[in-house]
Amino acid sequence: MTAIADIPKGTVSGFLKRFVFSIPILGRMLHEVAYGDKDNIYYFLFTVFTLWLLAVLTWGYAAFIIPVLMAVPSMFVVLILITVGK
Repeated sequence: MTAIADIPKGTVSGFLKRFVFSIPILGRMLHEVAYGDKDNIYYFLFTVFTLWLLAVLTWGYAAFIIPVLMAVPSMFVVLILITVGK
């Protein structure tokens, strides 16, 4: 039995979940966040933050600025939604 057996087959969201959850380490962590204990989100966020900190210590400013720049489009969407009133 696999860890993703509870995901329905034949749907687009089911396919995306199967694809994301099949990524070796990250997929298992995301599966635990989605279907596991409610405290798993805090462990996941701590792990991601720690990996980001280790990347900054290893590669310097570039490892800090690239994820921040990747977040800019999502912040534009958030600001537009706030402006529209949704």
